[in-house]
Amino acid sequence: MRHSPQPAVTGHLDPDSKISKYRQIREVLRVHAREHCKPGYRLPPERVLAEHFGVARKTIRQAIDALVDEQVLKRVVGIGTFVVPEKMDLRVRLHSYSEDMMRRGMVPDAHVLQFAEIKSNANLASQLMIEEGDPVVQFKRLLLADGTPMSLDENYMPADLVPGFVDGDPPSKLYQALHERYGILLEWGEDQVESTAASSSQARLLGVETGFPLLQITRYAYVGERLADYSVSLYRSDRYKLFVPLQRLGTRTPRYTDTM
Repeated sequence: MRHSPQPAVTGHLDPDSKISKYRQIREVLRVHAREHCKPGYRLPPERVLAEHFGVARKTIRQAIDALVDEQVLKRVVGIGTFVVPEKMDLRVRLHSYSEDMMRRGMVPDAHVLQFAEIKSNANLASQLMIEEGDPVVQFKRLLLADGTPMSLDENYMPADLVPGFVDGDPPSKLYQALHERYGILLEWGEDQVESTAASSSQARLLGVETGFPLLQITRYAYVGERLADYSVSLYRSDRYKLFVPLQRLGTRTPRYTDTM
């Protein structure tokens, strides 16, 4: 955890509010962390905050405890309290990574690790429902946002579905390229979500320690009844949280309306 400068807390308590001092302080500190601090910035000491708000240190501690539980702040024993990166909702949909990041106001980037036509092994053949040895396109990338590694993505597509795909440069937007070059519009999909731990090579690429917890999503995307894209994505657990909207049939539309 780096020791970054401490931006001054500017918010104050409203003495006429019916909201408790602890809750007011919690919200002031939340705004301070999310709007005025970068990840890694250190919060002022409890003594300084107590003087600023004119309350006892135990009230400050209670507000900080709540924000630690919400993963807005992180305590490092003997050093201080730090702002942690805000986790982004990982919404299950068939949008491209670039579209998703640009909607969030972040700059997407990708480092292509592999873009080639290979022969399918037994596992790939089983996953793609093709014969072992049939050619497939492998597209492996390290995806970044604002220069920070976010995920490792591996996509596999039957080569007969995308003839000549690897003859050109790797696409910057995979789904868009499939649509523009081959008229392929992925219509529906199934995701399997599980936890895993970063191997040494994965950890090096993602900028985390070996064994770091990752969120793994295995996707099967279809055009009609044909499986067109099989992918495995590994997301840093400190940058994402899974968002799954739920709706009972016949009730109102969910609050978020992103669709596949």
